[in-house]
Amino acid sequence: MSYNIPYHLGCSVWSLPGWVGTFYTDIAKPGDFLGQYASVFNTVEGNTTFYTIPDEQRLQRWAEIVPTDFKFCFKIHQSITHEKLLDVSQQELDDFILRFDALRMNLGPFIIQLPQSFSPVILGRLEKFMEMLPANMSFAVEVRHLDFYDKGLHEHQLDHLLKSFNSDKVIFDTRKLHATVSNEPSIVEAKRKKPKTPVRFEATGSRPVLRFVGTNDAMDSDSYLKEWAIIVAEWIKTGHHPYVFIHTPDQVSQPKLCYHFHHLLSNLLDLTPLNEWPVNRQDKQLGLF
Repeated sequence: MSYNIPYHLGCSVWSLPGWVGTFYTDIAKPGDFLGQYASVFNTVEGNTTFYTIPDEQRLQRWAEIVPTDFKFCFKIHQSITHEKLLDVSQQELDDFILRFDALRMNLGPFIIQLPQSFSPVILGRLEKFMEMLPANMSFAVEVRHLDFYDKGLHEHQLDHLLKSFNSDKVIFDTRKLHATVSNEPSIVEAKRKKPKTPVRFEATGSRPVLRFVGTNDAMDSDSYLKEWAIIVAEWIKTGHHPYVFIHTPDQVSQPKLCYHFHHLLSNLLDLTPLNEWPVNRQDKQLGLF
C-alpha cells in the first residue's frame, strides 16, 4: 500500500505478541507482524538499534516487506551516544550508518538520543558529530540534561546548532504520564523509566519529531492529544513534515491512541483515514460483520 497523509504516524514497536488477536490477526506469526503493522501505520521507532545493530539480511527482509514511503526512525547505537558521548571517529560513524544501506529508501530521521550526562559543557561534541553526518540523511536530537531547557543561553545555543543543520530537537512529552496517579504496574514502571523533561513546541528543522507518552486509555490522554493535534496541524500547514510516535505504558494500547490522534488531526485537516486494523479486516473477510 501507499500512504496519502502529510505526516508520519506510528508506535514505539511493531513486534508485539500482545497485539495478536487485538490489532494483528488471530493467526499472525512474528514474521507477519511488520507487514500487518505497515498496512496501517507509516513509521515506527527503531529502538532495537540502540541496543543491537541488526544484520544486513534482516534489514533487507524489512525493506522487502514495507512500501517505500514507510519510514524507520532508528536510534543511534548506545556505544556512540552513551558510552563515547559522540566522541567517535568518522570511520566508526560511517560503519554504523552504512549498515542501513539496504533500507536507504525507508529511512526516516535517525534519532540521536543523548543521556542526561550529556551537558552543554560538551555541546561542541554534538556540533562535530553532526558535521560528520551525511548531508543527504535526516537526524533528530533528543537531549535530557535540564540545562538544555533553561530558556536561556544553553537552550538557544542548542537550537541555533540544530537549525544550522536543519535538524530537529526530539520533543519527548511525558507530562500526562507523570501527572497520572495510578498503581497500575505498567504506569508505575513507565514513570520510573521515562524522563521528566520540559516540553517545547517549536520546530528547529523541517521534520519535527514528537514522542508522546500517554496512559493506556485514549480518552484519558485526550486533552494532551488535542493540544498536539493543533500544533501538528500548524506544522503541516507551514510546510513541515512531522513524525509522531505514540507511546503507552502497556504498549498494547498504542494503536488506539494513534487512531485517536489521527481522528483529532482529521478534524483540523483534510486527511485520508487510516486503514482498518488487520484483525478487523480479517473478521470482515470471514463474514463476521
